[in-house]
Amino acid sequence: MKKHHQDIRDLIYVHLNQTDQYVISHGIEFAEFVSTFSGTLNNLLLLEHRFDDADFNMHTLLEYCPVERINKLAAEDVYGYGNFCWIDFIEEDVLNELTGQEMAELLYLGHHKHHLRLPFYNKLGNRFVYLANDDGWYNKTYYRTFKDFFQLFSIVISHKLGGLRVEKSLLGIRKKRVYPPVNKEILLTLTPLIKEGICLSLRDADHQRTRIEIPIWVLGDFANMDDMYEEYLQISRDRSHAKIIFDKKTKEWKLNVK
Repeated sequence: MKKHHQDIRDLIYVHLNQTDQYVISHGIEFAEFVSTFSGTLNNLLLLEHRFDDADFNMHTLLEYCPVERINKLAAEDVYGYGNFCWIDFIEEDVLNELTGQEMAELLYLGHHKHHLRLPFYNKLGNRFVYLANDDGWYNKTYYRTFKDFFQLFSIVISHKLGGLRVEKSLLGIRKKRVYPPVNKEILLTLTPLIKEGICLSLRDADHQRTRIEIPIWVLGDFANMDDMYEEYLQISRDRSHAKIIFDKKTKEWKLNVK
């Protein structure tokens, strides 16, 4: 039932696991991740990939993407890689300090998409571990701080909303509408629901003259995105559990929890 990645861009599912410091997501792609953290990402040690312009580290026998090539990697059809997994690190020298045990843990991460122990390594200084299967369809991302997740979520919602309805200017040039990021306070208020697993649907957004209402349903905890999507199709017939609302006049976001 797996849909083409063009179809995942107007539906966002997020489930936050606070204890193990990761978020399972659907509908958030690597290019959006890179765009959000542009200029602050470190090098990426590639655990599973098909990027043909990577460098090779002799100690780990793994390839890595230097900072200056991250935008090139983001421009690739990463969805088409199938498995795409990486962990960020400060500089190549630190890779040469990894122990056999640590390298085994990293290989396990890339292969099983789960940790043997929480995957934050002081010598690597990593902020993230990014584990994707058909990037954007199923992503599991570990965050050293959830502040980064809420920043990503706030920007991705407004970015996707702007991409849904492309307007034509007087000269016939197609241009996206630009919306401000959703206030992080609103998303933080949703944390209890995000811990249960929510689906935010831009395809079901109600575009009114003065406001846009984006519905949110509590779906639960899913590891299989086919099952999640089936549940969304069922539950989206019912009233949403919450809405985030963009006021076109004040250019501000609001939250309405039922």
